Amino acid sequence: MEILWVLFAVIMIGAVLGPVLLRRRGGIRQVAPGSPDAADPENYGFLRQEELDIRMPGPDADLLEVLDLVQRTQEWKAASQLLAGTETHGERRWQRVQAFAGAASLELQHRPGGVSDSPGGQWLRVWRAEAPKDAGGAAVHAEFLVQQAWRTAVQGTDEFRIILEEAKEACAQAALLSPGDPVPYIIELSIARGLAYPREEFEQLWLKILDRAPAHMGAHLAALHYWCEKWHGSRDLAYNFAEAAAARAPRGSLLAALPLFAVYEHLPEVNLVRGFYQSEIVTKAVEGALFAVHSARADDPMLAHVRHLLVFFLVHCERWGEAMSQLVHVDGHVGALPWTLTGDPAGGYAVYRALAVAGYEANGGSPATLPH
Repeated sequence: MEILWVLFAVIMIGAVLGPVLLRRRGGIRQVAPGSPDAADPENYGFLRQEELDIRMPGPDADLLEVLDLVQRTQEWKAASQLLAGTETHGERRWQRVQAFAGAASLELQHRPGGVSDSPGGQWLRVWRAEAPKDAGGAAVHAEFLVQQAWRTAVQGTDEFRIILEEAKEACAQAALLSPGDPVPYIIELSIARGLAYPREEFEQLWLKILDRAPAHMGAHLAALHYWCEKWHGSRDLAYNFAEAAAARAPRGSLLAALPLFAVYEHLPEVNLVRGFYQSEIVTKAVEGALFAVHSARADDPMLAHVRHLLVFFLVHCERWGEAMSQLVHVDGHVGALPWTLTGDPAGGYAVYRALAVAGYEANGGSPATLPH
């Protein structure tokens, strides 16, 4: 995988210098800028790299409107009203809690405050002070602390542990304010990973989530991290967790895509196996994710997450037309795996998009032949 990223880095440098990808049946090569044979993502209506929104995986107009208002005015009430009107057990509430917490965390990072100015994210502090029994504010505060721990402290240090212990207490308070709400427990999954909960304790936490929202895709993605080899499980434990969830997924659920996320979490650092992306385990996981996407509701908030990961795998599998079909649905928003794990989500996404376009055109595709 390391070698692959080096190759992609070369492609990105090439994109900066000017060469673009060529439509050519049977292969892909670079040509000079302005060539009539150059593949151009903009021909497909895709946004320019600098226009891509890195905050969310897909559109949420209500959230963006409220986020803009809160950050512009530093007033919290619109955020509280939005969360109060969002279904408690749904995926969207969890995403919105993450978004508000992330906005406050990034504000604080960019404006830590000083003698002459107040720190960023002050609206969240005021929210908690003025409405201590607001369940939405309590959940956002708990998630804010989790994000602060992972963003600003070094894992394993006393500072990291202290912040996560504070976040754990905040989760308990949020849960008391909204007893049937799975979100405080979903937030705690990241705490469990950071504090290395024993498996018995983790499984007790997981049962609380299953009691409240058994098919919650966001919760399953958060829990999957715990079972991964790089944290507190193994490849087999992660695969077993993902495959069991997919097997019991109700009709129309995106849980059938969970094995693809498990495969992604265990990609080899250096791929020495010829045809790895054509292997049975990858093919089976991709097909499961495609089935989930085709079966899901068009307005499922987690749908964009699955589509973004499919773009990554379908490009590696050289399934260009299928990759393009996913890009049509997600282009414009890139706040999802795998792009968010890089320092430049928009740039990483744009590389894969360019490869998909080039591969599509190299095999006879064109804007006129791409279904929308």
